[in-house]
Amino acid sequence: MTEQQLSPGDDAPEFTLPDSEGKNVSLSDFRGQSVVVYFYPAASTPGCTKQACDFRDNLADLNGAGYQILGISPDKPAKLAKFAEKEQLTFPLLSDEDKTVLTAYSAFGEKKNYGKVYQGVIRSTFVVDPEGKISAAQYNVRATGHVAKLIKDLNLVF
Repeated sequence: MTEQQLSPGDDAPEFTLPDSEGKNVSLSDFRGQSVVVYFYPAASTPGCTKQACDFRDNLADLNGAGYQILGISPDKPAKLAKFAEKEQLTFPLLSDEDKTVLTAYSAFGEKKNYGKVYQGVIRSTFVVDPEGKISAAQYNVRATGHVAKLIKDLNLVF
């Protein structure tokens, strides 16, 4: 892995990416708010769908606790739009086709699957505080149960 993994206290790498409608969304748009930025391999795959639906199902509580949600994958905006519509996802899904942001967050790199080593998206979640600093960095998270664990880790009670 070429990039160093991020840790709490690090500056969150700034980004501007197109959302599912082709509109640019920047991390700086959320300055003054807490943001959960999660990276996932591919829209409409079983694990990514489960994870996105978990965020959707907990969105009102997370927003109520002051957390905005941003999902980022290397998918094209059109694929993200279909995914958002099919699963009724109301938080921004951002397209990082050239993997620049994935790389900046060390969420793209070497993975192993059934003994094979390859380059891919490392399912990761970051909490960015209102000042733009990383307050939590979680790598290699599981798609299932991740949102419940995140809520617990953030000491949120709903």
